[in-house]
Amino acid sequence: MARCATCSAPLAANTQVCRYCGVRNDIDLHGKQDFRVVDAGGRRQCPQCGIGLQTVALNREADLHIERCAQCFGLFFDPGELEALLDGSVAQVADFNLPLLQNINRERYQPERAVKYLKCPVCQVLMNRMLYGYQSGVVVNRCRSHGVWLDNGQVSHLLEWKRAGGQLLDRKKTAERQARAGTAKRAFSSEYAAASSGRTAGGESEVLEAIAAVVFKLFE
Repeated sequence: MARCATCSAPLAANTQVCRYCGVRNDIDLHGKQDFRVVDAGGRRQCPQCGIGLQTVALNREADLHIERCAQCFGLFFDPGELEALLDGSVAQVADFNLPLLQNINRERYQPERAVKYLKCPVCQVLMNRMLYGYQSGVVVNRCRSHGVWLDNGQVSHLLEWKRAGGQLLDRKKTAERQARAGTAKRAFSSEYAAASSGRTAGGESEVLEAIAAVVFKLFE
């Protein structure tokens, strides 16, 4: 269990503000990652607080530079950086533990948390909300062009998810989904070829092609 950096009181899961001294804590980096601030206030803005984000370097074999809000402690990752942090912080596991994954999500679930769409710190366009990985329980805000935003505590949640085999389970489910999509595409292609045989190019063939494109898109 994390502890308050000021008074050392225990912090419950997904709790940032100490109920004893009232101090807001950085529960993702402080005491967990060796980091240093390389830019105290850049041009990228925190989507929660509206202030300039710090650039921090996580000290490892190769420095990983990410953005951090000094007020709410949210983190912004350029494409590929979050995966690099997870891979560098948690060793690969051989199997997944479903009961543990369920317990982690149950402990960290926040029913009172309001749904809020945030602007990308770079382009200021509203980001998409998406679940990060199967059974992770973590909804991140993603800009297709510039990266993902995680609120304070969500990185710790993902690290626990990976330790419990969540990333391994996600890859298994992704492979199964791709296999089902491939089977469906092959079956539809066979039916489409049979239905199209003997016909000249025309309106009916174009309709079938349009249907095929839609079905294939659904399975991607």
